[in-house]
Amino acid sequence: MTQILLVAHAPLASALLAVAQHVFPEQGPSMRAVDVAPQDDAHQVEITIRNALRALLDQAGSKSAVAPEVLVLVDVFGATPSNAALAAAEGLAVRVVTGVSVPMLWRVLGYADKSMDELVGSAVAGAAQGAFHAAVSRRQNQNTLPTAHDHEHHHHQQ
Repeated sequence: MTQILLVAHAPLASALLAVAQHVFPEQGPSMRAVDVAPQDDAHQVEITIRNALRALLDQAGSKSAVAPEVLVLVDVFGATPSNAALAAAEGLAVRVVTGVSVPMLWRVLGYADKSMDELVGSAVAGAAQGAFHAAVSRRQNQNTLPTAHDHEHHHHQQ
């Protein structure tokens, strides 16, 4: 199973980890989060991410005969979390996907047994399909709904 590392501006990574564990509690041990605070040094962030990646790879490697892989989900391409994750991932069995969101994360966790290439595709699809304009229209063009005690004005559909 692929390990997942969430890297984002604080407190987003931890919040996403909590949301993921709420819906997919069995995945908890295969996930970690690194929150990047505004005052954090970029080099130290890279070291923290590299340590988290190695811990996930070591943990997965001890449980499986298959070479472990980590999928890193980061918030914004070009920002410190993304830049540090890309630098930390060099030379490791790691893929980085930017634009992390709840739909992306849940899609990845729902397909956690798939190959890394399929997970990357699922992550991008989850993000794209999870973002849309959700218009709310009035039901049957009714501008008011009757209250429970409205005996004089009945707005029932015919």
